[in-house]
This record gives sequence, C-alpha cells and structure tokens, in this order.
Amino acid sequence: MSESATATVGNTVRLQRVFRAPAERVFKAFVDPDALVRWVPPYGFVGKMHEFECKVGGKYRMSFVNFGKGATHSFTVEFLEIVPNERLRYNDEFDDPNLPGVLEVEVEFSPVMCGTELKIVQSGIPEMIPVEMCYLGWQESLQQLANLVEPEIPDGSESAES
Repeated sequence: MSESATATVGNTVRLQRVFRAPAERVFKAFVDPDALVRWVPPYGFVGKMHEFECKVGGKYRMSFVNFGKGATHSFTVEFLEIVPNERLRYNDEFDDPNLPGVLEVEVEFSPVMCGTELKIVQSGIPEMIPVEMCYLGWQESLQQLANLVEPEIPDGSESAES
C-alpha cells in the first residue's frame, strides 16, 4: 500500500503520497478530462466534465453529482502553471455563491525509486468547509488515483508469438 501523510493548518491542506507509477502517468491523470472524472470525485459521487482546456490560462468546469441523492456541486479550475511531469498550479472556484473565494492548489510530481512522490498544497479553503472534510475527500480521491495509475495493463500491442 502506498504511504500517505497529511497535515492541516488553518484553511490549508498539505498532502504527500507515493504512487507505484511513473511521473508521466500520474501527471497525465491531472490533465486528462476522462481521468479527472474517474478519480477526483469522492466516494458516492460521479464526475461530469462540462468543458476542458489544458493550457496556462485555460479552464475546466466540472460537477460532482451525488449518486444517491442527485445533488450537484460544480466548480471551475483555471490552470496557472503547467510544467509537464513536474508541477501544476491552478485555482479552483465553486459555482455556488455560498462558497465564496478561490482555492489555490499546487501539485509537485517527483520521480522516486519506486514511482512518483506527489505533494499537494490546497489553500484558501472557505471557512464553511471543515478542513477535515477536505482531508477526507483528498484521501478518497488519491486512493482512486492510485487505482487508476498504478496497474500495469498490457495494451495488446505486444506480440503474442512464441
């Protein structure tokens, strides 16, 4: 099992986790819309991508839909910095006016002997969202990310000749 460490300070969450996957694959999961809707929503939610443009200044808009109740929470992400396979920085803003403010997220991808070390800092969490709930949501999302990026699945292009 991959290791995960977390610290919370005020309205900031800091996470660190090692994945058994190359940095290129882990990074791709952060910039591929099909991957994002698979791993970002916490348990009990499905993701829907409404628009996606991966470039500095580009944005994506996504919704989490509560699978059991149908309630929807939408947000928009704006990419501020993209260094492939090394670093992402983006702003995250809820569509709900009752959740004001802009969250800033910094993600660092570092190759390590057994895969990729991922460090995430999410700051600017609105006061009405308990930091502990962000921590729990990230834990679930990172487990789903591990389930997506860690398997080594042959793509069928290898020759089956004996």
